[in-house]
Amino acid sequence: MQKIAFLGLGNMGSPMAINLVKNKHDVSGFDLSKDAMSNFEKAGGKTTKTALDACRDAEVVITMLPSGKHVAELLTREFIGSLKPGTLIIESSTIDPATAKAVASLAEEHDCFMIDAPVSGGTAGAQNATLTFIVGGKEDALKKATPYLSCMGKNIFHAGPSGAGQMTKICNNLLLSVLMVGTSEAINLGIANGLDPKVLSEIMQKSSGRNWALEVYNPCPGVMEGTPASREYAGGFAVDLMTKDLGLAMEASLASKTATPLGNMAFNFYRIWGEAGNGKLDFSSIIRFLNHKKEQSK
Repeated sequence: MQKIAFLGLGNMGSPMAINLVKNKHDVSGFDLSKDAMSNFEKAGGKTTKTALDACRDAEVVITMLPSGKHVAELLTREFIGSLKPGTLIIESSTIDPATAKAVASLAEEHDCFMIDAPVSGGTAGAQNATLTFIVGGKEDALKKATPYLSCMGKNIFHAGPSGAGQMTKICNNLLLSVLMVGTSEAINLGIANGLDPKVLSEIMQKSSGRNWALEVYNPCPGVMEGTPASREYAGGFAVDLMTKDLGLAMEASLASKTATPLGNMAFNFYRIWGEAGNGKLDFSSIIRFLNHKKEQSK
């Protein structure tokens, strides 16, 4: 049993931390939300008054925070310097590669190990310990991290050196956003022309339009049980977070002079939808954005 500090107990972090507890690890959690802390305690975890308290004597520190800004503000030179030598830092937020590289450099300076390990699989994957970890960092750090990642996920990929995990995740989410928008467009078009969305989705799943959104995350209410669409788009992966990730993709595309026209269009769709007051809804709610003018005319 290892002592683990888990910083960030939100929709993703909480079930990930709980799975570590289920695997008999000694987990101390911290979050700025009192409700998140309370829920973690009810699930068998321990909480502390500060993030630094959670990390005291920890062999492993895992972070799951909203943005690179939060990671940079937490994992400072002073904070990392307070950790004992040999501590493993697993940074699982989705952030810009530059911040991931900077934190890895600080960790190395203080004789700590660090990987950037953003995840794919959503809240269902976090709850069921079936996440995919996309890792950037040195192989010896990944080797140390693998037993803990295996408690929280099913697939572990080494994308390359520090920052590569984040860049891979950014590319993945750009594609995911385009798939979700395209899936929503197709379903809306079918409904508008008299098709049953459930039948249409089943047919497309077995045809050349098959994709992840159709198979496990259908955006249309009433088509698939257990998805955010079946609960008014509550929970899941928020529109604001998708917008943040797409913003990172747009920054990377500009920096590398790479054309991403569909990603840019999806970014603007999600940005506008979030600014209209829907930022906390799951990103599959974009199907409502595409129906907005039709709904207004009713």
